[in-house]
Amino acid sequence: MSSSSGAGKTVCVTGASGYIASWLVKLLLERGYTVKASVRDPNDSRKTEHLRRLPGANDRLHLFKANLVDEGCFDSIINGCEGVFHTASPCFFKAADPQRWYALSKTLAEESAWKFAKEHGIDLVTIHPAFVIGPLLQPTLNSSTEIILNLINGIQTDIYSNLSFGWVDVKDVANAHILAFEVPSAHGRYCIVGKYAHCSEIVKILRELYPQIQHPEKDADDKPFVPDYNVSKEKAKSLGTDFIPLEVSLKETVESFKEKKLVSF
Repeated sequence: MSSSSGAGKTVCVTGASGYIASWLVKLLLERGYTVKASVRDPNDSRKTEHLRRLPGANDRLHLFKANLVDEGCFDSIINGCEGVFHTASPCFFKAADPQRWYALSKTLAEESAWKFAKEHGIDLVTIHPAFVIGPLLQPTLNSSTEIILNLINGIQTDIYSNLSFGWVDVKDVANAHILAFEVPSAHGRYCIVGKYAHCSEIVKILRELYPQIQHPEKDADDKPFVPDYNVSKEKAKSLGTDFIPLEVSLKETVESFKEKKLVSF
């Protein structure tokens, strides 16, 4: 795909100040798209300044106020767009395990989206990333990169969680969204997972990259479950998706922490 493949086209990105969405806006602008981006408050410079500074933003980025809980607030924003990248997803809960409720809210939201798309003849494609890491454009920390921060900033000095996760670079996720829009054959659901790895492997890579900092030495129960399986990349690669190596993503994540002064080494 050429960098000008979006020239003359207008698209909408909801929840544009978020981690993935910020990279999505950046890549869309680089490809020549005009982007109508929804945020909760366009006047909140802390949430929007990083978007306004993106190359091409002065001419082709337009910020609009919208909140998913306000019915009809997206109608005028979406009007005139050739495609919509819907990354905003509200979740209201009071629970001991908010991550579980967040995952449930995403599942129910997708269920509703597929039903609505079928009823109204909408060409819908969904992107399902694993834990997303990589450099941050937004000023605030998000939950998936916080896992990495906790491993290097002293919060977990002795042990790491005995857990395995799928990991993927934020740039790969943003690019997959764009390819899902640009590639005519794109359809259905796409799982975007670069690698499945246990926390012990993450610590090992971080120790090799940054030997000067203190790392956890063992897992929580001394019986690490190291997966011998992975998520198929075949469908994702059919879009043209390439995956950034985990080592590169981890290094760029930590360097991003350093730039934002979230770590001091």
